[in-house]
Amino acid sequence: MRRPPIVALLLAFSLVWLLSACAGVSAGQDLPAVAPAASPPAGDELLVAAAADLQFAFTELGERFQAETGQPVTFVFGSTGNLTAQIENGAPFDILAAANVAYIDRLDAQGLILPETRQLYAQGRIVLAVNREAGVEATTLTDLLDPAISRVAIANPAHAPYGVAAQEALQSAGLWEALQPKLVLGENVRQALQFIQTGDAQAGIVALSIAQVPEVTYTLLPAELHNPLNQALAVIKSSRHPEAARAFIEFVNGPVGRPVMKKYGFLLPGEF
Repeated sequence: MRRPPIVALLLAFSLVWLLSACAGVSAGQDLPAVAPAASPPAGDELLVAAAADLQFAFTELGERFQAETGQPVTFVFGSTGNLTAQIENGAPFDILAAANVAYIDRLDAQGLILPETRQLYAQGRIVLAVNREAGVEATTLTDLLDPAISRVAIANPAHAPYGVAAQEALQSAGLWEALQPKLVLGENVRQALQFIQTGDAQAGIVALSIAQVPEVTYTLLPAELHNPLNQALAVIKSSRHPEAARAFIEFVNGPVGRPVMKKYGFLLPGEF
């Protein structure tokens, strides 16, 4: 029997998941904008569900992995919570690279990963980012109280680990309640950064790994303000390419992958 194309399968699972999520929203409640998903492969590409903070680092790693092994890789970047929910509903990913190890634990508890393949690969950091053209300055979280800063972007804490870290940092600083009227929630941390890049938000809290863009300046926030962002990945049990998936995980944590991850600001296993 001919298998349905992966593109159709993934789009179908994404649609089902989105419809299920929307069903729980009350009338009149605003939904966060959803960034377009990357197009899934139609052939033998390795399909990696990757947290949005990995967009720059994994794009580079994917190119290097393909050049070294000949194995094409396609990434679907999004919030870890949303990607995990899609896997739970049968989306045909080969790997989940999560921004918080808790989501790998969640899939492991359901028997949805190959447990021997799970590995920590990084610890992330968050920064206070400001649009260069906004005419405001913010180098501490308290600066976000400035009336000139009317919109502060973070990822949605409901399903994005970097949004949770941003919330924890603001709570640690005693600012979470005071900043509620200013908060703009991105569907993931990459979309939160886009809000700052475009000036839709003058400032925000995003991942260090994606903050090195021309439109923003940023200040690294103290790690003590939030729980550690220990990031892990694993091969999905239903993977059609388990050996290639294992090879990619080893590549990320190997002599080529580690320097790339370090370049984008991640701490590496053995450093935390």
